[in-house]
Amino acid sequence: MTMFIRVIARLVLAALAVTAPLSGMARGEPIGIVIMHGKGGSPTKFVADLARTLESKGYVVANLEMPWSGSRNYDVNTGKAEEEIEAAVANLRGSGAKTVFVSGHSQGGAFALHIAGKHSVDGVIAIAPGGSVAAPVFREKLGDSVARTRQLVSVGKGNEPERLEDYEPSRGTYPIVTTPAAYVTWFDPEGAMNMGRAAKAANPQVPILWIVPKRDYPGLLKSSPLVFRMLPSNPLTRLYEPNSDHLNAPAASAEEIVRWTREVAGAPKR
Repeated sequence: MTMFIRVIARLVLAALAVTAPLSGMARGEPIGIVIMHGKGGSPTKFVADLARTLESKGYVVANLEMPWSGSRNYDVNTGKAEEEIEAAVANLRGSGAKTVFVSGHSQGGAFALHIAGKHSVDGVIAIAPGGSVAAPVFREKLGDSVARTRQLVSVGKGNEPERLEDYEPSRGTYPIVTTPAAYVTWFDPEGAMNMGRAAKAANPQVPILWIVPKRDYPGLLKSSPLVFRMLPSNPLTRLYEPNSDHLNAPAASAEEIVRWTREVAGAPKR
């Protein structure tokens, strides 16, 4: 009986030795993720289900209200928006996240791509990215507003609120009130929201999950693959095409985001 007990004990110890590393990985440091909504949106709309899914799987999530929300109307310039992302990333790392990603939906995806060339993050997720102000339709619809803001800034009126214009394919052109100094940083065709420029400027060390829903807006279905091909080479950069429309792409991509972020978090650092 004593020998039998010893054999069983050795088998148990051997099993523990094999499973201990796996358990340690399962209990590893949490993954952090910043989430940015789309134009005119908020953290409680189309990105909310994604945030809840990630939190339920143990992620540390910062679901932010960004300057392009329906209530903020570009209240700060792109540089200040970058600082908001920097602060969120720092808070996630302070909460124990060793691997931190920045994600965004629609216009948030375009800004996430801009972040890929500016700041130290472990990966970027662009979900149905859109709103590139370099596109001909934006130049046509908003060119007069951009020219007017530049003129106002040049005569010292950049910080005085003005009635200006924004554009979204599903809504057309519509009015917003903000300062010319902030507005021009968002709508300068050669600025932060030029997705082609941002793709070429992305840090090759930062992998990107580029999400193009199969039922996205026709214009984005045409332009998004072109931007994806501009991204710098990285073995962990991926294209994902969920069976979704534009608005529901965040929720439809949740499981792939979990899979990909875990793959990146477990990969050796380059």
